[in-house]
Formats: sequence, structure tokens, C-alpha cells
Amino acid sequence: MSNNTLIKETKKAVQKLLSDGSTNAKTKKNSIKTFIMYLRPFTLNSKGINICSHASVNCAAVCLETAGHGAFANVQAARAKRTEFYINNRREFLIQLSYEIMKRYTAAKKKGEKIAFRLNGTSDLDFVYLLNKYTGLDITTLSDWATFYDYTKNLHRAKRYISHPNYTVTFSRSESNHKETEEAIKLGINVAAVFSGDLPNKYKGATVVDGDKSDLVMLYNKGVILGLKAKGKARKDTSGFVINTELPF
Repeated sequence: MSNNTLIKETKKAVQKLLSDGSTNAKTKKNSIKTFIMYLRPFTLNSKGINICSHASVNCAAVCLETAGHGAFANVQAARAKRTEFYINNRREFLIQLSYEIMKRYTAAKKKGEKIAFRLNGTSDLDFVYLLNKYTGLDITTLSDWATFYDYTKNLHRAKRYISHPNYTVTFSRSESNHKETEEAIKLGINVAAVFSGDLPNKYKGATVVDGDKSDLVMLYNKGVILGLKAKGKARKDTSGFVINTELPF
């Protein structure tokens, strides 16, 4: 079966993988058009495969998977369908994802408008590597009009792409990765951290900037803490996942 035929077949099963960034509270604040992909996180799939391998217990407990539009049953159903597509037909999934990226990149280039992609909206997978391996798509070649970024709790991945020209990865702090957080800070990798109250000026010696302003804050800062205010279930967290600003740290 040719790639074009395969793309047509997979499109019948899953209409699209990428969503308009306006569906996300932060990406809709981005200064450039952004596309985001949502899967079901952790082991929420038919094979129990963990697609957020480095997520902590309390990251799972306060996950924003059901925040915003994610609270709707039809949205959850669509995410589940995409996830099953990835779990059961990885190559076909990545071919379709490559097709969608190139379609949007080509349209943006034609209009002379820059765009951004966040492929891990509610997952933590190395899609940059997977796209290259399974489809031959090297996102470096799209750097004139498209940029890619993600959050990850996998420090190895954050380190792997620290100097990538077109992929910015922010490491996410949790209640159980203090050592990795300190290493990321020392390496000059941006670190996302959730705070219970007003953002402090400094954390672990690094400058704290408002990470809720938009998702693209990470592109314009290096070696900073992207401070996020606790939202949803995280407001009630006492595990240490959320940093209590009323206590010394």
C-alpha cells in the first residue's frame, strides 16, 4: 500500500490528529498560530502502555487531561480514538501526523505566516525522533516557517534536544524529581514548576517568569523557571507537586 493510500485509509479512521491551539487556555494566547495534539495520558489505553513514562504519581493525580474542553465526553472519545490509533498502528499514525504537519506548514509558508506545533498536549513522547524514524520527516527542515515545542518530565529528552534549532523542550518539575530539576537548572534548561500562590522572583536560584502568559514564553527565555499557577485539582495538592509559596523553598 502506498503512503498516499495509507493516509487516506487512516483519515477514515481518525479525521485529524492536530487540534487548533485555541482549544487550550495557554496556546490560544500564543502570538502565532499553534496546533496541538491531545492523546489520553499515562496508561489510559487498551494495552495499558504508559505514554507518560516519567510522570509522577501526583502528576497523574492532578493531570489537566479533563481541564477545559477535555471535560466533554466527545472530546475524551476523540482523544481515546487517537490514542488507540497510535498504540495499535504506530507507523500509520505517524504517517498521518507527518501529513498534517506538512499540510499546515505548506499553507503557512504560502501565506508567509509562522506557525507552531505542540505535539504533546497530554502525552510525553519523542515525536521528533518517531517522525524521523517512521516517515523521514526532519522538522529541522521546516524551521523557516514552523517551530516545535513541548514539556517533558524525561530529563534525557530535554538534554537530547537542548541545542536543537527547531525544537524547544521544557523540563517539568514534580514532587519526585528534585535531583533532575536541579540538574536541568544547572544545564540552562527551562523548568516548568507549579506554585500555589503568587509567583516568586526566584526558585532554586533561577529567575521565575510567568509561564501562564502563553506557551511561547519558553521560546524567548533560556535557563528560567516557567512559573505556573495551580489549576483544577492541583489547587488541593499537598504532595509537593505544587510548590507552597507560603513555605520556604
